[in-house]
Amino acid sequence: MRPALAVPAAVVGAGLAAAGYATLVERVHWTLRRFTVPVLPPGQRPLTVLHLSDLHMTAAQTSKRDWVAALDALDPDLVVNTGDNLAGHDTVPIVLAAQEPLLDRPGIFCLASNDYYAPRPKNPLKYFKTDHKRVHGDELPWRDLRRGMLARGWHDVTNGTATVQVDGRTIAVRGVDDPHLQRDDYDAVAGPTDPTADLRLGLVHSPEPRVLDRFASDGHDLVLSGHTHGGQLRVPFYGALVTNCGIPRDQARWLHRWAEPAPGNVHGTWLHVSAGLGTSPYAPYRFCCPPEATLLTLVPRDTAVESRQPVG
Repeated sequence: MRPALAVPAAVVGAGLAAAGYATLVERVHWTLRRFTVPVLPPGQRPLTVLHLSDLHMTAAQTSKRDWVAALDALDPDLVVNTGDNLAGHDTVPIVLAAQEPLLDRPGIFCLASNDYYAPRPKNPLKYFKTDHKRVHGDELPWRDLRRGMLARGWHDVTNGTATVQVDGRTIAVRGVDDPHLQRDDYDAVAGPTDPTADLRLGLVHSPEPRVLDRFASDGHDLVLSGHTHGGQLRVPFYGALVTNCGIPRDQARWLHRWAEPAPGNVHGTWLHVSAGLGTSPYAPYRFCCPPEATLLTLVPRDTAVESRQPVG
């Protein structure tokens, strides 16, 4: 082979190998992350929270179903689902089956765009434009999904609130609908958080700064979100190419300090962004960003936490 042709051939070969890895290997490399978050009152024993997000489940994804169901063995005190569960009209049964053992535990959820609307083929370059026009797919059976989780005792905080007793602790929860669709109505839940609660928890699917700031100003200790897929395609030593929302690229996944202590928010606010467990069926690949769920171990605020990097 001529040298002039060898380099392009090598580039093409490397590209095909990377695409094959992203589609066939990493996309189904289910991963558990662990973080320690110092948000509880001094002297309390730890509390564990399993955070699920962005399952984007299809009816054929039985390995994902089984892996999520097996997370029950972690014995979490609380399960939180921050939306985007469905990737088709026939997927409510498999989403509920994946969560089946977890539904016996205390749980909280909020809904998101891919609970309401089916995915559609998109030009991936649109993700680099913040003002691109969004076209919804057909309506999905989100009411069936919601009923299935409510029937097992989970709390829906989509533009709503709940007070949950978990392991003898009081958790005051506030959530909004998906800002990505402009469905959030923080005014409906706004106001100072309960100062007597052991934990003040916020839920939002898309981590839009304008919403996160309102959670922080009202005194939430921790906010959980998803949506970004961690960037889905990450470049080594650079990170996420896009976040598909207003959050900075370096906060596209994992645990971050969103707000430092301030008047009205004496403890500050932590943010956990899940990289999620799925992809759109029209973009079935991940690179340097495997699908994941997260076990958060909440500990007293006066606990020294050395790293914000995950364990696992």
